[in-house]
Amino acid sequence: MELPVEEWRLCAARCWAALEPALRERLAAASLHDTLRLGCGLLRPEAEAPVLRRLCRRARAGKEPAAARFYRQEGNRSFGRRRYGAAARLYSQAASHELPGSPDVSVCFANRSAALFHLGHFEVCLEDIARAESHGYPDRLLPKVLLRKAECLLCLGRLQDAADALSVVENKIATAGIMTSPAHQTLLKKLSQLKIKIREKESCPEPARETRGDIERKSEIWEENDSISGASSSLGLNFDTERGRHLVASQDILPGQNLLEEEAFVSVLCPGESLLLQDSAETAWDTRVTNADLYCHRCLKQLLASVPCQGCSYAKYCSQSCADVAWEQYHRTECSLGALLLTLGVFCHVALRTVLLAGFAEVSRLVERSHNGDRDLQDPEAGCKHLSEAPETRAGTRGIPGCNDNGQYRSSYQAVFNLLPHAEKHSPEHKFLCMLSVVAICQQLQEAGLQAAVLNQESSERQSKPKTCEKTSGELSPEMKTIAEAMLRHVLQLQCNAQAITVMQESESGDGAVVNKKPVRLATAFFPVLSLLNHSCCPNTSVSFSGTTATVRASQPIPSGQEIFHCYGPHRCRMRVAERQQLLSQYFFECRCQACRDELESDVKSVVSLRNTFCCPGCRAPMQVGEDMLCCSNEACAISVSRESLLCRLRDLQQRITRALELLRDRKADQAIKMLLKCQMDAECFLSPEHLLMGELEDHLAQVYATLGKWQEAARHLERSIEIVEMHHGPSSIEIGHELFKLAQILFNGFAVSEALSTIQRAEEILSVHCGPQSTQIQELQEMKTCLSELPRSILQRT
Repeated sequence: MELPVEEWRLCAARCWAALEPALRERLAAASLHDTLRLGCGLLRPEAEAPVLRRLCRRARAGKEPAAARFYRQEGNRSFGRRRYGAAARLYSQAASHELPGSPDVSVCFANRSAALFHLGHFEVCLEDIARAESHGYPDRLLPKVLLRKAECLLCLGRLQDAADALSVVENKIATAGIMTSPAHQTLLKKLSQLKIKIREKESCPEPARETRGDIERKSEIWEENDSISGASSSLGLNFDTERGRHLVASQDILPGQNLLEEEAFVSVLCPGESLLLQDSAETAWDTRVTNADLYCHRCLKQLLASVPCQGCSYAKYCSQSCADVAWEQYHRTECSLGALLLTLGVFCHVALRTVLLAGFAEVSRLVERSHNGDRDLQDPEAGCKHLSEAPETRAGTRGIPGCNDNGQYRSSYQAVFNLLPHAEKHSPEHKFLCMLSVVAICQQLQEAGLQAAVLNQESSERQSKPKTCEKTSGELSPEMKTIAEAMLRHVLQLQCNAQAITVMQESESGDGAVVNKKPVRLATAFFPVLSLLNHSCCPNTSVSFSGTTATVRASQPIPSGQEIFHCYGPHRCRMRVAERQQLLSQYFFECRCQACRDELESDVKSVVSLRNTFCCPGCRAPMQVGEDMLCCSNEACAISVSRESLLCRLRDLQQRITRALELLRDRKADQAIKMLLKCQMDAECFLSPEHLLMGELEDHLAQVYATLGKWQEAARHLERSIEIVEMHHGPSSIEIGHELFKLAQILFNGFAVSEALSTIQRAEEILSVHCGPQSTQIQELQEMKTCLSELPRSILQRT
């Protein structure tokens, strides 16, 4: 959720409508500085402020022991049903709600360690056992946890450490005295069994495995640009009045070549919708899993055992180290504002974190420069017009906004500040909403006594008495007005310059034999160098992410002098030109890329128009395009059908497909197959054979048959899906790469060795171009290839 919740947007709209017309006109034409000056007093304590407080109460971001008990009990239920992954997540949620110093948090960590042990995550299990001990896990329960520790160490081959852990257990049992309870007897039995296992392993060590060379890791040729941080030396920074700042190839570039690696200047994890619950008289706790439960809130690493923040229930980290760094850099300020930031949306959160990371001194310096008539900050395009007149002079890059005095463009706050906010192009109502939201955050910071932290002062004692003490309630200090102005700039910038960090996330299925992944938006970030890439609906690059790092690779040959393009979302293979143009209008430009010009200036229909069409329900010939009524292209048939009725059938079909996938998740594969086959028969009656949904149906059928271990049927359906995907996206697209990866898994599990090896090779060639040789999928493909090559010759000959 990038923008504030709907109720706050409506509240801001009512406030805007209630303003005097003259004030609305002044606000609509005002600069960012004047917008804050005119509007920072418009958040009325009797009107908007109570609404915001009520909305914040819906966002569950504080510590609540009742919630901790609920999640711990739900975790116990999942554990009892052997749903260990769900149990681990629920114990994490319970730990995040426990009050600091509560002994119950140690129980959460101990319980989670049991779930992690059953999942085979022994190293992480040991970490949780250590956390349970350090948080005061009850001494009477400790022997059971220490036995689990010994068993983990045994599984990891650390025999001496396992023996030492058992000695500690024996001492604790001896100290407790003679006990005859069944639980005590079970402990003794387990202790005895583990001691026997250790002796067996010590006397008969496992034969040393043949050392297999590491999976080949291709080294990427990389020479960093001396003028653009994180960019390849094969790129140059240019400017002209039509395209603004942009990157071009300074030499011929090959497909797969690494062009840019940039760490996000700032990133904020996108929360789940379940964190904002509807008003209810009863307390309702949501067990749905969101990105906030699955990924570290600082580095975006996938979580197995999260470390909760000591002050709020929302922020979770992959390690204590990440938690400490986040606290020092920004979370000590954000922690108490969790509910407010969830209510006001990710864009406001990114804006706040940006100024916190930059520091008040740098924020103030650049804001003051913008007030003092700095041409580059007020009108970057005007400040760069001289470059278009003499583009061949490299020294001209010194005039490009964001560049330092040496003409270098760095991933810095200066570069972020110089991204265009397009303040004059946003609607007055939207600008007002953003201003009101930013003021609400700054007022909350000031009222909570957090101004010193925002201004990078170590303690409030070192600063002079806050000026707000003498001001009317809600009025911002001059320093906080500076912060608010910078934040407003960043919120407006984000509409055109925000980069979604995406991750290939496993979708839920009934079986883990074939991993089905889909791209999911994980976080919103500022990447100042990546923001230099202009849009094309048919780009020549591919962008991938690892944590908070973006990597841009060439997806096709790029000759010297050609601009480097990135797709902002609407790709020519996924959307018609009219739809693309409408979607791109949010970025305040009219796309004139080659793909759009080709479709707009010729009579040739787009790939999407040709293949995502309806067919005649009578003779199955293609239906001719029309506004309200579609006519069969077969003159002998001449059936006419309303577009709305066909769209209704399509929506019904999609709903039934969703229900079939729910059956698969509930491990009812036979029912799922019947429903999907019925959906396929119905789809063939009114969708063209090349329709993308036909390919999705084949993909889902492949997934269900793979769940049942019917590998040949699964491969047959997936090969048909690949044919349709290739028609839409092309033979070397990232989409084909993902489909081939799934096919390789199916063929691998079905021991179709020769077909698997050829599929692996093709998938490697495509995915290495888009994702690089170090990507997880490439490593998994190489592991499959190595495993197949080591099969006995007798099996290879049979296949």
